[in-house]
Amino acid sequence: MKLQVTHHTHYDYAPAVETAQHMLCLQPQTAPCQTLSQQKLIIEPPPLQSNQERDVFGNIRTYFSFQSPHTALDVTAISQLETQAPNSVPADAGLVSWNVVQKQFKYNANQPFDEAVEFVFPSPFVERHEDFAQYARPSFPIDAPLIKCMRDLMHRIHKDFEYASQSTEINTPAREALAMRKGVCQDFAHIMLACLRTMGLPSRYVSGYLVTHPPPGQEKLLGSDASHAWVSVYVPDLPGEPSVRWYDLDPTNDHDGWGTPAEDYVRLAIGRDYADISPIRGVIHGGANHTQHVGVTVGPWTTEVHS
Repeated sequence: MKLQVTHHTHYDYAPAVETAQHMLCLQPQTAPCQTLSQQKLIIEPPPLQSNQERDVFGNIRTYFSFQSPHTALDVTAISQLETQAPNSVPADAGLVSWNVVQKQFKYNANQPFDEAVEFVFPSPFVERHEDFAQYARPSFPIDAPLIKCMRDLMHRIHKDFEYASQSTEINTPAREALAMRKGVCQDFAHIMLACLRTMGLPSRYVSGYLVTHPPPGQEKLLGSDASHAWVSVYVPDLPGEPSVRWYDLDPTNDHDGWGTPAEDYVRLAIGRDYADISPIRGVIHGGANHTQHVGVTVGPWTTEVHS
């Protein structure tokens, strides 16, 4: 699929912001199942300084700052990319048992370093706790293949939890969402991550977008899509370099695949949890009262964009 993603964020400030520094994480990755063609980033008012760099997870971050008063901020990222269907797992791969993987990532002074180990530990929004182990264990019988186990966990979260858009906040703890049995895609991703990491399995948070379809006979509204989140689990016996041995699972929609859940998914960034890859964050001086509006549109690649 040839897709265009428009992610628009608008802030109004009162009183004016005097100075500000911001960081964006809005450039989709070139990944196994997608290729970024081009991106245009529009910031109004124009910042005094701006630069880009790649973070430790491989995401492109844009930093910019203001040294003069402003009462509004507009950030629009227009990305054009091509996606493809996920890879199928070879018949002789993806058979490693989950407890073998768990043992592989337990601390051993003489064990070779594996970069995936950083995704076993707790992170700001994902704690390791017995509550998550209790929920996860029915999906992890001893010696069962890892992919089968994590698929079962995904199916159960999709079945057991209610999608309720106003039930949680960005900073709602995963244990609270687990207890309520409801939340949004971010909550479901954090819960699944907490279950997997509590079982000792490396897993990471993926942010991105999903093509949505309006009801029959209705036009798609601009800005009606939203950011999405899912989970990626390290499966050591998948073929290729270690960097591509990650299997994606979307507990919100019960989809999975090697590289991406489907071709209508767009991967934006990866991290330990939402705190690592929030789309926009910053520090401002002034602007005690502010409002924010975010609109996302994902649709066919129509016209060329130029940065």
